[in-house]
Amino acid sequence: MKNQSVKNNIDWISVFIYIALVTLGWLNIYSSSLLSTDGTYQKQLIFIGCTIPLIFVVLFVDGKFYEKYASIIFGVALLSLAGLFLFGKTIAGQRCWYAIGSFTLQPSEFAKAATSLALAKYLSDTQINLKETNRQIQALAIMLLPVMLILPQPDPGSALIYSAFILVLYREGLPSWYVWTAFITIVLFVLTLVLEPYVVIIIAFVVLMIIHFKGRAVDRNIILSAILLVLISGFVLSVDYVFDNVFKQHHRDRFNILLGKTVDMKGIGYNTNQSEIAIGSGGWIGKGFLEGTQTKGGFVPEQHTDYIFTTVGEEWGFAGSFVVILLFTCLLLRVIYLAERQKTKFSRVYGYCVSGILFIHFFVNIAMVIGIFPTIGVPLPFFSYGGSGLWGFTILLFIFLKMDANKVNEW
Repeated sequence: MKNQSVKNNIDWISVFIYIALVTLGWLNIYSSSLLSTDGTYQKQLIFIGCTIPLIFVVLFVDGKFYEKYASIIFGVALLSLAGLFLFGKTIAGQRCWYAIGSFTLQPSEFAKAATSLALAKYLSDTQINLKETNRQIQALAIMLLPVMLILPQPDPGSALIYSAFILVLYREGLPSWYVWTAFITIVLFVLTLVLEPYVVIIIAFVVLMIIHFKGRAVDRNIILSAILLVLISGFVLSVDYVFDNVFKQHHRDRFNILLGKTVDMKGIGYNTNQSEIAIGSGGWIGKGFLEGTQTKGGFVPEQHTDYIFTTVGEEWGFAGSFVVILLFTCLLLRVIYLAERQKTKFSRVYGYCVSGILFIHFFVNIAMVIGIFPTIGVPLPFFSYGGSGLWGFTILLFIFLKMDANKVNEW
């Protein structure tokens, strides 16, 4: 069994889905950039070509290498992120890239795989119990270290992706109150932006009272309920201050547009508005490949990067959009299925990291494009233009496929 080749053991279903997504991605980049003079689709084709030797290298390396040297790989990733403050190139106000001649490399795209390896390495320790507070702090520290280096670049989109690891930690035993706290915090924040603070506090009071009296008598604790109400009230009353003094103006504008408090079709809301028009104009079956008027007219800025899904919606319609979403869903479910059948905890945790990262990218990008999430720089995996993104996602996925292929050698 140990001599079986990766060729025989690799999950070809995942590989075929990957090839399908990359191919469809390039076709849409070709369509959205056909009239440009910067050779975007030609460059993306070169990036795709480079993934072939990259995949062979990832699969050639022994599966145990990734576990043995996970901490070192993570350390190198952190250094590459820190180095941006000294040697990084600033593009559009963000210091996120290293410039090598005319080529740029974005280390945050590779740090996702490195962080996944580090977290998998830490959680696979037999002594780790996420019910213990110190273990929770250590696991969260691994997740937050790259975030602290990415946010000041500033690159909130890439930093947001690391929230995917909360789902992984929850799967591995993190108390559920962490997830509920994060969810309730988001809900309270949005409600406070829409309603008056005192209304939100009244709603919170009513909900807490219902929970208190509906619960078992033995679990009722009026003091705990009162403390929760005080904490919620304090948070609600601080939202306006944070929104007005901590958030930058363009962040406030994006939230206001999303919540319908501001209409700015020619300014900050232009991208989303044009994106919705393009997708809506595609109808059920689309206008046809290379026939998108919004695409060809260049109405949607950054259409070959963060807004690439608008090309899918306009030219391929609902049917094409459904196929793309179905392919992503199949890949996510396949990775989760493979993760559950791993023989080692390290491989399983890493598999869940892969699925979590891909899911957050996929969900946030499409939600942003169709106008139900604030505009933020999150690319669509395997679709959006860029070598760093494509290579980062490829490495992330194929490291796991290597682990899965190697499971026949595990005990």
